[in-house]
Amino acid sequence: MTQPASTRSTPSDPALGRALALVRDLRARCPWDGAQTRATLRPYLVEEALELDQALRGDDANALRDELGDLLLHLSFQIVIGEERRELDAESVTRALEEKMRRRHPHLFGDSLAGREGWERVKRRERGAESGTLRGLPPSLPPLLMAYRLQERAAGVGFDWPDATGPLAKVKEELAEVERATSNAQRATIEEEVGDLLFAVVNLARKLDIDPRAALEHANEKFQRRFEGMERLAETRGMDFGRASLKALDELWEEVKAVEGGRGR
Repeated sequence: MTQPASTRSTPSDPALGRALALVRDLRARCPWDGAQTRATLRPYLVEEALELDQALRGDDANALRDELGDLLLHLSFQIVIGEERRELDAESVTRALEEKMRRRHPHLFGDSLAGREGWERVKRRERGAESGTLRGLPPSLPPLLMAYRLQERAAGVGFDWPDATGPLAKVKEELAEVERATSNAQRATIEEEVGDLLFAVVNLARKLDIDPRAALEHANEKFQRRFEGMERLAETRGMDFGRASLKALDELWEEVKAVEGGRGR
């Protein structure tokens, strides 16, 4: 482990070095920053990762720069805390990353045996066969993303349809099961069948090379935009939106769709 570094950076330091020096300085001179631990910083790290995800979605260079900086701050915090505990430092973290990427890109670094394996197979070999293909995903992943990653991992070892035809048929099959369940089944059975349907839809999206999260985000935005359009239209006509009949609301919905040029409900 390297010796504790100076808490002050200079303009000639590498970018990561300046970020680490900034955090060391903050922890040395600011009571709040100095009191933070790995555990207390976890919620902020998750929040910053989600904000970065939104910046990536918006493709806004300025927002992306700011959110990457915020995430870099939290990564630097965790590295500096590791330095203080003499458990890790930037060099050991970077070296572990380099070694992992070399192992997982054998086609670039000359391991002919591993070169015949897929990414997921290489990862499973590293984890050990007893760990299982689907083990190791963080349980805190949002369910939609968890479904996608489980399917992706299974596909990585060959458990997958060759194209979207199979998943499309599976969606139809699961939809039929939901219809049957709603006629005479208990709530727990209906919930299970709806879950199977959602899982099948995620699989279909994956085989169509569609990010299901992005697709659902767009659908949410479209619904919100059209619903708010209904509210504005009702207000201009003096309608009590909360007391309007379903027929009146449907008519407003169709008008908003017509203005947008949208199709389908």
